[in-house]
Amino acid sequence: MKKGNSPTDVMRKCIATGELYPKSELLRFVIGPDGLVVHDVLEKLPGRGIWVLAEKGALQKAVSKKLFSRAAKTQVQAPDDLVDRVEAALAKRVISLVAMARKAGRAVTGATKVKDRVAGLGVGALFQAQDGSAREKSKIRLYDEGETFECLTKSELGEAFGREFAVHAALDTGGLAARVIEEAIRLKGFRPEAPSGRMKG
Repeated sequence: MKKGNSPTDVMRKCIATGELYPKSELLRFVIGPDGLVVHDVLEKLPGRGIWVLAEKGALQKAVSKKLFSRAAKTQVQAPDDLVDRVEAALAKRVISLVAMARKAGRAVTGATKVKDRVAGLGVGALFQAQDGSAREKSKIRLYDEGETFECLTKSELGEAFGREFAVHAALDTGGLAARVIEEAIRLKGFRPEAPSGRMKG
């Protein structure tokens, strides 16, 4: 069983692994009126939630083994492209939150600005584009407790800042940082930088 980050963490069981995880590590799905499996990105849709670990392998297993039908106790249909849809929705969510942080003055992009921010205090998260130059990315590193992510492409990271592309971005601590980090960790499960080793069974 996975343990949450605090005594108040709400735990849910993943239908693919059979283990308990904090909700922040899971994806919520509901069954629509038409019997289709729907990814509840904002976790606000009505209906009984069905939870899957936020990792591509876990969701692929849930789809291939028809675990949604077992959990719903009735025959339901998972779209053939559900895994791709979920990955796209998670990326869109992260981009949207980073854009909100930028508009609030709590996120910057550009090598010089990011280096200056990292050299100071209070960077909650550092984003480096997946397809950015390894040499350029190696020049910027967090050395404190901030999180580093490489789960967005240059064009996706650029979209958050209203430009064609971006390779680096830094978010201040506080504000939206916690929400950005939570969603980025979920996306990282579909675009891993290294094997996570959490998937079982």
